[in-house]
Amino acid sequence: MNIRNHTLLNEFILRGIPQTEGLEAVLCAIFSFIYFFTLLGNLLILIAIVSSSTLHTPMYFFLGLLSIFDILFPSVTCPKMLLYLSGQSQVISYKGCASQLFFYHFLGSAEGCLYSVMSYDRFVAICHPLRYMLIMKPGVCVGLAMVAGLVGCLQATILTSFTFQLSYCGPNQVDYFFCDIPAVLPLACTDSALAQRVGSINVGFLALTLLFSVCVCYTRIGIAILRIRSAEGRQKAFSTCSAHLIAILCAYGPVIIIYLESTPNPLLGAMVQILNNVVSPMLNSLIYSLRNKEVKRSLKRVFQNILLTVCE
Repeated sequence: MNIRNHTLLNEFILRGIPQTEGLEAVLCAIFSFIYFFTLLGNLLILIAIVSSSTLHTPMYFFLGLLSIFDILFPSVTCPKMLLYLSGQSQVISYKGCASQLFFYHFLGSAEGCLYSVMSYDRFVAICHPLRYMLIMKPGVCVGLAMVAGLVGCLQATILTSFTFQLSYCGPNQVDYFFCDIPAVLPLACTDSALAQRVGSINVGFLALTLLFSVCVCYTRIGIAILRIRSAEGRQKAFSTCSAHLIAILCAYGPVIIIYLESTPNPLLGAMVQILNNVVSPMLNSLIYSLRNKEVKRSLKRVFQNILLTVCE
């Protein structure tokens, strides 16, 4: 992360969620509940995948990675948000703000790439079932995961560098609940037009490119499903993809609304951002656990083993 520290500021003040004054205690309770179940749900999915040898397949390898991202991604913003909602300091250091922005875009971009990889995995499984294990070899899966991480790292490095190469000499109040580009750039003492354009173009281009790749994969999958003669076969193929499609809608919708909105509404933007940051990771754990029989069976065995251990 290349940050030129020529600013007079060494800290920022996070103002919080716009237009929610007086609701801090209620919001703290709600988000604490959501964050706890996000961590718990995704941790249980990880345990289920690791503990069951039948789930050691490419599909569940990527699902396990998604659970890791869904633990880390909300952890970039939630702990600090919960601290100031509970009445503690709203101050965040300059380096802390830069780190928050970097990891937010790193994990968000990498997770977006992972959704595209998971779409490709489902495309191969349904359109080329006999060659599935040959195409999705362990080395290929690891390579695709590494590419997702590299894309996320490159995206975050570009956005963070352009944002924090500017001078920030006051004011230092970030009119938002975490350090994101649209909230930080207005505080710059120098011209931020270039950084604003780079942020909008990069985020929009990556989101639309990845969404296009998902649409291409699922168009091919839809055509293949329609060609399946048996209703049972079509139902089985559709059920393996429906959870992933729901998760993608929850992930991409907020990003596109926030960064491509011509006249942003502060409250609407914050609510959509919270949906993306906090609620979507929790929904992913519910979607993939409740709609997946293999994960449910593995979790049942895990709980049975825990109860047997406790009883002994």
